[in-house]
Amino acid sequence: MLNHEKDVKKVEVSHPGAKKAMMKVLIGPEDGWEDHVMRTFEVGVDGYTPKHNHGWPHINYILEGEGVLFLEGKENKIEKGSIAYIPAGETHQFKNTSDSKLVLMCIVPKKGHTF
Repeated sequence: MLNHEKDVKKVEVSHPGAKKAMMKVLIGPEDGWEDHVMRTFEVGVDGYTPKHNHGWPHINYILEGEGVLFLEGKENKIEKGSIAYIPAGETHQFKNTSDSKLVLMCIVPKKGHTF
């Protein structure tokens, strides 16, 4: 399978705790990766993902922009190149604190693709 990110449909994160957050599913079970999903999230200026926790871990890589990641009970500065491992059960949230978009990659187990 070969595709390009620009050709993948962007959908709004419909969770009531999200603001100006969009998601693209880049690779998942329907593409042959049976157990995981690789997604990107684009968070607009003053936007954020929902503050939440769940029973599975995930990994994140910041592709563009700056912001904060609420993790381990505090806000941690993130920027392009930042990498985060979110353990199962840990409350977390990404916020854009810059004047341009925040873009991050997120890889979750299949059961974690819930937005």
